[in-house]
Amino acid sequence: MVMSLLKPDTCSLELLEAVIAERQGGVNAAFFNDIADEWYDRVAGYAEHAGSPDLVPRWPQIEPRKNSFLNLYGSARDGSVQKMVIARMRDEHDLMYCPACGEPGRPNTLDHYLPKGRYPHFCITPLNLFPMCDACQKHKGEKTGDANSPRFFIHPYYDVFIAQQVIGLRMEPPYDAPGFSLSSRENLTDEQRRLVDSHVRELAIEQRYIYFFRGQHRRLLRIVKGLRDGGQDVRTNLTAFKDGVESSGANVWDRVFYVAVLEDEGMMDYLEHAQFPPYL
Repeated sequence: MVMSLLKPDTCSLELLEAVIAERQGGVNAAFFNDIADEWYDRVAGYAEHAGSPDLVPRWPQIEPRKNSFLNLYGSARDGSVQKMVIARMRDEHDLMYCPACGEPGRPNTLDHYLPKGRYPHFCITPLNLFPMCDACQKHKGEKTGDANSPRFFIHPYYDVFIAQQVIGLRMEPPYDAPGFSLSSRENLTDEQRRLVDSHVRELAIEQRYIYFFRGQHRRLLRIVKGLRDGGQDVRTNLTAFKDGVESSGANVWDRVFYVAVLEDEGMMDYLEHAQFPPYL
C-alpha cells in the first residue's frame, strides 16, 4: 500500500538558491537574504536526516514571517521558478496509484511530508513534496508523530525498504464472505514494522480498503467460476493476474490482494474445489 519513488529531478538546494535570487529587488529581499544561510543549512539537514521529524527541528524564529514562506507555495507568481517545479511535480508524473496508500487512481495533489503549517521553510522543498491522493492527505493532515512513535509516516524517497512488499492482507473464513485484516509483513525489522503499522493506522488504510476488498472478492469468484467452467488452471491464472500488476508496485492494492489469495491455502482450496454461491 506504499510505493518507493525516485527523488525529484530538481535539487532542493539549487531551487532554494534560485528562489532567493528571484527575490532580489523585491519587498522581501532583505528578509530572505538575512535567513538565506540558515535556510540553506536546514534544507541540507532535511536531506541528511531523510526528513525525519524527530531529527529535523522546527524553526520557531520564522513564525512571525510564516506567510512569507507559505506564499512561495500557495501564491507563487506565474513564471516563478518554484511554481514551475511544483506544477511539474503535481502534473507531470505517470503514477496510477497513490504512493502513500496504493489505492488505484491517479493522485491529483501534492503532500508535504513535513507539513507546511509546522515547517513552512520546507513548503517548496522538492524532497518534502510528493503526489498523494485526497483521502490520504485528509487523514495525514498536520500529523508527524507522537511521544511513542516519533515518525508516523513512511517517506517515499528515503524508506527504500518499501520497494518490497511490506503490507500483508490476511483473509478470515468463511471464504464465500471473508473478513480481512492488514498488517506489516513478518520479514521486516522491528523498526520497519512499527513504521508500517503506524502509516497504515494513521492513514486509515484498513478502513478504506474494505470497499475495495469486497469488490475484488466478488470479482475473484466470478473470474474463478469462469476459469473452472472453461477447464483452466485457477492458480496459474491468478498468478498471472498478480504478475500483471507487479510493475505498478509491490504494495498496490490489487497485488496485495492477489498475493494474499495465492498464499492462503484455505482460500485456494475453496476457489479450486468448493461450490460457489448461486448468485454469481
